Amino acid sequence: APFKPPGSSGRVIYSTCRRSGLINHMISGELKMDEASLTVNNELDAEMVVSWLSDHCYQCVYQPLGVVPAGPGPGLPSSVDFTVGTQHGITLQLNSSLELCTVHYHFWEHGNYSLWVKNLNDSSVVNCSMITDTETVNSYLREYIHSLTHSLTHSLTLTHSLTHSLTHSLTHSLTHSLTHSLTYLLIRRLRSLDTFRGLSLVIMVFVNYGGGRYWFFRHESWNGLTVADLVFPWFVFIMGTSISLSVSSALRCGLSRFSLFTKAVWRSVQLFLIGLLIINPNYCQGPLSWDSLRIPGVLQRLAFSYLVVVSLDLCVDAWWYSAREFLLYWPAWLCVVVLETVWLCLTFLLPVPDCPSGYLGPGGIGDMGQYPNCTGGAAGYVDRWLLGENHIYQTPSSRVIYKSHLPFDPEGVLGSINSVLMAFLGLQAGKILLHYKDQHSSIMARFLIWSLVLGIISAVLTKCSLNEGFIPINKNLWSLSYVTTLACFALLLLVLIYYTVDVKRWWSGAPFYYPGMNSILVYVGHEVLEEYFPFRWRMADSQSHAEHLTQNLLATSCWVLISFLLHRKNIFWKI
Repeated sequence: APFKPPGSSGRVIYSTCRRSGLINHMISGELKMDEASLTVNNELDAEMVVSWLSDHCYQCVYQPLGVVPAGPGPGLPSSVDFTVGTQHGITLQLNSSLELCTVHYHFWEHGNYSLWVKNLNDSSVVNCSMITDTETVNSYLREYIHSLTHSLTHSLTLTHSLTHSLTHSLTHSLTHSLTHSLTYLLIRRLRSLDTFRGLSLVIMVFVNYGGGRYWFFRHESWNGLTVADLVFPWFVFIMGTSISLSVSSALRCGLSRFSLFTKAVWRSVQLFLIGLLIINPNYCQGPLSWDSLRIPGVLQRLAFSYLVVVSLDLCVDAWWYSAREFLLYWPAWLCVVVLETVWLCLTFLLPVPDCPSGYLGPGGIGDMGQYPNCTGGAAGYVDRWLLGENHIYQTPSSRVIYKSHLPFDPEGVLGSINSVLMAFLGLQAGKILLHYKDQHSSIMARFLIWSLVLGIISAVLTKCSLNEGFIPINKNLWSLSYVTTLACFALLLLVLIYYTVDVKRWWSGAPFYYPGMNSILVYVGHEVLEEYFPFRWRMADSQSHAEHLTQNLLATSCWVLISFLLHRKNIFWKI
């Protein structure tokens, strides 16, 4: 049987042994998505072990790829074919009794490559050279990115034209028929917030549907960021901003703080139950069973963050003055600082069996394989101890490159503390909007100052590096630097949208505005109906990025259109 190391980049799907012109097909098959063919030719008189290491695997142990027998005679190579991954660059290491050479190369999808290993005139010198045998397909830069940009632009332009023409008369009539108080509330509702929420949601739906099966539309294996890692924190951030505005509006209408708190509790319970019982990923394995029910999740984390931040907002009754948003809101800030202190103490001081204190790594083959059972450090340990291994996420992204085998939940307990911080920073953005209303320059200046401060904090925590910082940016852990970095980005994006939508009115926010107004329905609907037409259908070539991209773009566009039609009918699902 062929050698099959687990994982993706550099995995062997099949191998073909050639010796003295004889071809023995051990397992045959066509190249799949993100794969290339590599033939290793050995002219040495000793067998050779080939190992590989992905560029995205930090401080990892080389993984065996296979063995290439010695050549049958002078000038006659023995050859072995391997299938290697093309998502990231790979370093190949060739060893006999000693290390012969290392070759770094980034293979391209469906390419055919040959690696020749031979002696030069001096028999003690080994030469390793990579040769491209056939033209490769650079699916990431040449064809499909152009297709993505063109298709997405066309879909959004078409939707924008449709929605603009259909809603013009409706908007005109509504604004003349509403009462004075309702008109005031509608005027104060900023389209930029719904546009921001809708943009985050549309990207979230697209990446959840597969994102064309491109690696940069999937979550990063451990440290770092991809497009998929941006949207959930942005959604949490804008939820905090909306909390500030909605609580202020409700208090102004005469509702008591206690009644608002009870509504927040009931809303959080509903969100938690929807996430737990309706869109639980365990449905992929059949009917739900308590023995293997995943307890954490996206809506569960939203519910927790929402309840905590609403409670902080309701419990603090402070007036707001210029340049004093931090000092005059100090009780809520004090609570957040206490929560972050708890996170820091648990993360860096909690003893974890067989793991070093403060471990933030992926386990598996990371850190030279010293801590294979330490995935996530304290965060993973707390989840496994508190919830049980069977009730957390079983297939974390770290298993792909780092070959970790322990369950780890990216929506776990410790990470929820930092999601509260993210929502609270959004709450502060809402306070700025409230207390500097109609002072557009002051609002944008405040957003930019906060963004700068958070960016500086991120630079200090990460040391401006991917893996060498005090606290690296990590979505799986929802690390402190991850929150400050994404909040920095969120404020910059909010400034841009606020300026173009609410200040200059150059853009109505369409089409993102519509899913932003019906976010819970779109999120739950896209999860529940994922396997139904027109959101998914059997593809002619399931190994084609182009077909996956087309399917995922059309599915996402369907939800944008559905949200527009619901908006036109004035149908909103509120919890």
